[in-house]
Amino acid sequence: MNPELRHYLADRRAAVEEALDQYSACPGSPPRLVEAMRYSLLAGGKRLRPILVIAAAEMFGLSAADVMPTACALEMIHTYSLIHDDLPCMDDDDLRRGRPTSHKVFGEAMAVLAGDALLTRAFAVMAEQGRVERVGPARALRAIAELAEAAGAAGMVGGQVEDLEWEGRQAGEEQLERIHSLKTGALFRAAVRLGGVLAGAAEADVARLDDFAAHFGLAFQIWDDVLDVAGDAALTGKGVGRDARQQKSTYVTLHGLEGAQERARAAVQRALEAIAPFGANGWVLQGLAKYVVDRAT
Repeated sequence: MNPELRHYLADRRAAVEEALDQYSACPGSPPRLVEAMRYSLLAGGKRLRPILVIAAAEMFGLSAADVMPTACALEMIHTYSLIHDDLPCMDDDDLRRGRPTSHKVFGEAMAVLAGDALLTRAFAVMAEQGRVERVGPARALRAIAELAEAAGAAGMVGGQVEDLEWEGRQAGEEQLERIHSLKTGALFRAAVRLGGVLAGAAEADVARLDDFAAHFGLAFQIWDDVLDVAGDAALTGKGVGRDARQQKSTYVTLHGLEGAQERARAAVQRALEAIAPFGANGWVLQGLAKYVVDRAT
């Protein structure tokens, strides 16, 4: 990763961390619940999804502060999904972001409730987007609707359901791509699209962002499949080998390790082609796409 991109990511990540800390205070709520929410939300991580919101919005003239409510709402939804994904009834994971998963620390019931609270808190935070003068209520309302759709039954949750239904049997290429386009890709597409929508980008440009994010999300998921086989838990911050234990369909089981890596790199190339018309203005998105297949975590 080049130094300029590294500096950009560190700066935007710090801003997101500060805002998440403020938005998750939740005064008047049961202290143990707030503790559980913040345990997972403030556990670090790349903050890739909120940074994608910010980077897309900045391409069209907004600032990170202008879209911070949406960026943080998206990260809350992502974190809730991880808490629930780690539960014994789902993927049954013990490690997330380098430390014990929520249910291992707070118990299953509190983990479920912490996830529920983060999901609902996300939309309270998102509603604040309409008060930002450079965005306005009309764009904010569209963004709220798009985020709800991406996170729900026709998006992330639907993808999780299909992923569970295919456990123990090998999905084909078409089905596997559908699962990942929903389970992982839906929030990536939402992140990049929302940055453009909030900035008032032309529909043709929002479509280009959407195309980029679809390929970006696919590359990201394929590389996650690769890391689950070839990664190091000390670097990834989560358990490895779980896909094989749960007999999940992955790009590695379908195409082998090298075949999966080739497909991830091809997806990155298609993502870069989608935003080529933006030229130098798209440098952050370009750098993030290239980083996907270089990461060890």
